[in-house]
Amino acid sequence: MSKRILLAEDDHEISQLIESHLRQENYTVYAAHDGEEAAALFEREPFDLILLDLMLPKLSGMELLKRIRETSVVPVLVISAKGSDLDKALGLGFGADDYVSKPFSMIELTARVQAAIRRATQYIQPESSPAAPPVMSFKDLTLDLHTFSANVKGKRVQLTAKEFHILKLFLSHRNRVFTKEQIYQLVWEDDYYGNENVINVHIRRLREKIEDDPSSPQYIRTIWGIGYKMGE
Repeated sequence: MSKRILLAEDDHEISQLIESHLRQENYTVYAAHDGEEAAALFEREPFDLILLDLMLPKLSGMELLKRIRETSVVPVLVISAKGSDLDKALGLGFGADDYVSKPFSMIELTARVQAAIRRATQYIQPESSPAAPPVMSFKDLTLDLHTFSANVKGKRVQLTAKEFHILKLFLSHRNRVFTKEQIYQLVWEDDYYGNENVINVHIRRLREKIEDDPSSPQYIRTIWGIGYKMGE
């Protein structure tokens, strides 16, 4: 059964190009050319991935992303001509999984679509490694691999799929320092294209959710000039 993709792109020429290419790759594509049309499709149909332009008319891509994240963890790949760090941070901060700046090659876009869907499929499957404990913990943080949930001091913390897997990576290798390149390759399962801002935003969002004081983190430590680690 082919995977279903919602494409929200107001440029008809770009939309037709992406739609045609993805259909050749055996994806089922639903195209919307404004935010309201995309929101209506999202509420009516199930999707395996959403390709989202930030600069949509009627309802902006950011507002649409906020709506999506209120009810769903479906992978969202942001595509936009606005490539500044601020726009990337905003997009990822609202819960996007990855970001591609225009112009982009169809080969790169297809690879990122495939990787995002593969990661999401693995995320909802039962834990495959028998050696992995069902519950991982550090201090007051616990991560349940069966329910894909996190708790801090007994309080449930709502995580995105990427945030969950970053925490799982850190908890599986306590005190090991991971570079940003290693985190991206292990969690995103994709080649690292210098996507430093993607990692920075996800770490910042994680700290806001699990730390008492994100500016003085007790869980995810920064090792300056190298990367991040869990623990002392």
